[in-house]
This record gives sequence, C-alpha cells and structure tokens, in this order.
Amino acid sequence: MTTMFTPDHEWINIEDHEAAVVGITLHAQDALGDVVFVELPEVGRSYKKGEVAGVVESVKAAADIFMPVSGEVVEVNEGLRADPALANTDPMGNGWFFKVHVTDMAEFDHLMDPPAYDALLKTL
Repeated sequence: MTTMFTPDHEWINIEDHEAAVVGITLHAQDALGDVVFVELPEVGRSYKKGEVAGVVESVKAAADIFMPVSGEVVEVNEGLRADPALANTDPMGNGWFFKVHVTDMAEFDHLMDPPAYDALLKTL
C-alpha cells in the first residue's frame, strides 16, 4: 500500500487497482480539533483533482476536503458519518472519508510522498 499526501493535508492510499482510500492527515485533525460533522461526497459522482469533495466541521472551524486525484467516488465511510470523532481518533485508519476509482494514475506523480509531506509540515 502506498500513501501519498496533498498540500491541503489529505492522504490517499492506493489499496488495489480498483479503488484508493482518501482521508485527512494527523496534522489536519490536530489543526481542526474535535470533529463534529462530516459531509461526504455522493457515491457515483466524478471529481477532477482539486475539486471540493466534502467538508469536515469541528468545534473550531470548517474545512473543505479536496479530491487528491481525478476519479469516481465508489464508497463513503458511513461509520464516519455516524461517528465523526473517528476523524480524530483514527484519521489514517478507520476515520477514512471515501474511496475513489482513479481515472488518471499519472496524477499520483504530483502528490507528496511521506518524506516530502514531513518536510512541508516543518515549514508550517
């Protein structure tokens, strides 16, 4: 499994050739504080890289969730909708937001690998 990151603090895991999993990073959940609501994308809807695909709201702020790569949403995390705190307690695991069927694998070349994302965090 390969995890890549965006400058907007989303992560994406390539699980298999069918779908990739998207969520927010530890840094994002730390910055947001206690998550109280998530708006997940509609299954079957296609997005271009960079489009807003959802919203996460916390006691501090609301933030858009951007699509890290172009593709079609094939599944959303209903557990997260029922318990938004999963985004805080396990953002890189059970707190995932949605799965996407990637339409342009070349877009992964423009994402950050873990060392590049760690370097970005040191500048914040």
